[in-house]
Amino acid sequence: MTGWLRSLGAQTLSLVESLGRIVRFGGLIVRAALLPPARLRFLLWAVYDSGVLSTALVCASGLTVGLVLGLQLYNTLSRFGAEESLGTAVGLSLIRELGPVLTGLLVTGRAGSATTAEIGAMKATEQLDGLRMMAVDPIHFVVMPRALALALVMPLLSALFIVCGIFGAYLVGVQLLGLDAGSYISHLENAVDFRESVLQSIVKAGVFGMLLGLIATYRGYTCEPNAAGVSRATTSTVVTASVCILLSDYVLTALWGV
Repeated sequence: MTGWLRSLGAQTLSLVESLGRIVRFGGLIVRAALLPPARLRFLLWAVYDSGVLSTALVCASGLTVGLVLGLQLYNTLSRFGAEESLGTAVGLSLIRELGPVLTGLLVTGRAGSATTAEIGAMKATEQLDGLRMMAVDPIHFVVMPRALALALVMPLLSALFIVCGIFGAYLVGVQLLGLDAGSYISHLENAVDFRESVLQSIVKAGVFGMLLGLIATYRGYTCEPNAAGVSRATTSTVVTASVCILLSDYVLTALWGV
């Protein structure tokens, strides 16, 4: 019994220490963002790498999700004679939940893992140590632009995902199944409220982007300086960020309804 309690206490202390290190690392990123120079060129490059190169994946996924969602919801609503509410169901589900969450998971797998692998490779090849020798802060030069880029591009990519999803559902409901286009658009407009739907979606995507930026850069910055360490850090980023996105989505949804 004593050994079990000792093990539980050690694991709890280790978890608290890990959370403390992550929070401290996030504070260093915020501090670096407020200090000159601005690193705009590196920030723009990171935005291109994380955002622009993820656009095709996000748009294709959004269109596919919209096609499936439109077909499934139309078949379900038609059983109750409510197929005209397809626009309402698609708009609310995509804007409030599916858009930010699925975008966060997609960007985690594509850009988050790449960020961790890149920073981890720089640590393994001693490039971060070289920056310190030249009196350049690696967090300011390497970590901060990439973390900010992930936080900035997430709401934009989420908006693209939602637009493509709504368009995909429109194609299925209106063009394929014969639903009236005016009914689809009018129900969508009447159901979507800015504060309850659009603002909630933007806030969620922003929070997901900040979480992903923090986790991806932290895992890469603290990984073991070898190939196996970089591989484990990349896998850990995808798993940890995905779980954090799903948990924070529940928390934000619950708090928004209070």
